[in-house]
Amino acid sequence: MHVKKLLIAAATAALFVPSAIAQEGAITMMETALGNILTDADGMTLYIFDRDEPGMSNCYDNCAINWPPLLAADGATADGEYTLVSRTDGTMQWAYDGMPLYYWKNDAAPGDTTGDGVGDVWHVVVADAM
Repeated sequence: MHVKKLLIAAATAALFVPSAIAQEGAITMMETALGNILTDADGMTLYIFDRDEPGMSNCYDNCAINWPPLLAADGATADGEYTLVSRTDGTMQWAYDGMPLYYWKNDAAPGDTTGDGVGDVWHVVVADAM
């Protein structure tokens, strides 16, 4: 898979999404030891869940407490590989290539990737592997 519509910010070696998502400040990328990973605007790592289906989250209740969804602001619009998934409570969640995006409650600082591999079903979103 390829991450489209990303620009290299030469001064920081970070990548930014030039779309409505970037204007909202929702998703960027960061270079880490794992490769270029998706993060939020503050550098907090985003994850995908193997038990989700494209366009549908299966992470609710205790799961969503441990893995908070990356919620979209009211009026957010999808662009390209960045889509929106409707949650059962009516909120909208950002997704990459159809897969809903989440945080890990135990990541404490920007660039932390402590949720990668948890339960063999949670993974950072690595652009190099897409």
